Amino acid sequence: MFTYSLDEYTELRPLSMEHTKPLFELTDRSRDQLRHWLPWVDHVTEVEHTSNFISNALKQGAENGGFTAGVWLKGDLAGIIGFHEINWTNRSVSIGYWLGKGFEGQGLMTSACRVLVDHALVTLDLNRVEIRSATNNKRSRAIPERLGFVLEGVIRQAEKLPKGYVNHAVYGMLQHEWELLR
Repeated sequence: MFTYSLDEYTELRPLSMEHTKPLFELTDRSRDQLRHWLPWVDHVTEVEHTSNFISNALKQGAENGGFTAGVWLKGDLAGIIGFHEINWTNRSVSIGYWLGKGFEGQGLMTSACRVLVDHALVTLDLNRVEIRSATNNKRSRAIPERLGFVLEGVIRQAEKLPKGYVNHAVYGMLQHEWELLR
């Protein structure tokens, strides 16, 4: 995993165990907005839960199966982005992300996603990157749309959230498409 500066104030840094408390605090402060779209939020009630998440992310990274990074703005943890498990056989990966309360609407996640897509399709030589989002999550869906991803379809009742099942919009980007957009 790498550290990457998005601009003079923003960078992506790999998560480490020392980020446990800041990540838990960001999750806790952002709980009300995150629970609308992320089913795990209400299960993260103790710092130990965040420690377990980071430990699992580090293990996945060590096994070359993906990675998780913090999005840092002016030294503060603003959100999380990462590759879900990389499918090396099919040369594909999906990206997951979220921003904490007060960090939305600044282009942070679009910039972070652009870096991860480039890393996946150019550096790692993968063929496909996928992003899924609840169909009603307009902010999350705007990111792959801004980056030129293709809306490939909708998966019905793909995820159970506190308010019930939600459909997922599935966006895809292929390596040869990304080369044309770069």
